[in-house]
Parts: sequence; C-alpha cells; structure tokens
Amino acid sequence: MRGSDEGGRDGFAIRPIRDGDKEAVAKLWRVCGLVRPWNDPLRDIESARANASSDIFVAVSEEGGGIAGSVMAGYEGHRGWVYYVAVAQEHRSQGLGERLMRHAEAWLASAGAPKVMLMIREENEAVRRFYEAIGYEVEERTVMSRWTDGTP
Repeated sequence: MRGSDEGGRDGFAIRPIRDGDKEAVAKLWRVCGLVRPWNDPLRDIESARANASSDIFVAVSEEGGGIAGSVMAGYEGHRGWVYYVAVAQEHRSQGLGERLMRHAEAWLASAGAPKVMLMIREENEAVRRFYEAIGYEVEERTVMSRWTDGTP
C-alpha cells in the first residue's frame, strides 16, 4: 500500500518515508512537540515501516529535497488512524498540513478504512481548530490504555 503524489502548487511532493529520512523526520517530530519521553520516534518509524498496514508519508521540497512535513497512517482492520502529523514552522499556514491529511485519508481509504480517527491532547486547542477546519469532528470518547512493554 505504498503511495506518493507528484507534487502540488506549493512546491512539495508527498512520498513514503525512505531510510535516509528517518533522522530528519524524528527531529521534525521533536521540534513540533509530538514526542513524549516514553515515545522513541526512531522505534515508531521502524515499527510503522515494518507493518504492511501502516506507512509514513513525508512532504519534501521539490527544490531542495528537505522534509517539511509528515503523517503516519495505519489501518487495523476497523478504522484508519493518523499520527505524527507535523509541518515545519516555516511551512505552516500554506495548506501543507491539509495536503498531508488528504494523502493519508486517500491511502487509508484505498486500504479499506471506512473512517479516519486521530487523538489530540486535551490542551492542544490550536491543533483541534486545524482538524475542525478540514472537516473533522469531536467524538466524545474515553481513551484507555495499558502498556504491554513494561513502560510505566
């Protein structure tokens, strides 16, 4: 389920992550505040790439090849999920975040996902407004979790 697009009027192409992108993507996630102490971004990248039902897409400058954004998408057989949606500060407010989301949505739809889900930290109001502006709605749910790897 790999996919890329030819690029847009904004000067960026969206393509699957490559081996040489890993460090730059992990740095982008850190700079954007997406990583928590218990999340190893390089491990998350490897895990997503090793799973046939997930992938990470990057927005790459068509001029310089630098990574300007990312999105991780996965389908577990019931719903599609997106994670690690990030756009470098200097490329925000240009529609790149929405392009990344639409790319992930199309990829998930092609995998059979009838719905796309995501989680936002309660205090992240700016991100909530972004998703609402591109058509996402808040669904009242309680998210529960349990670590299986011994992480406290």
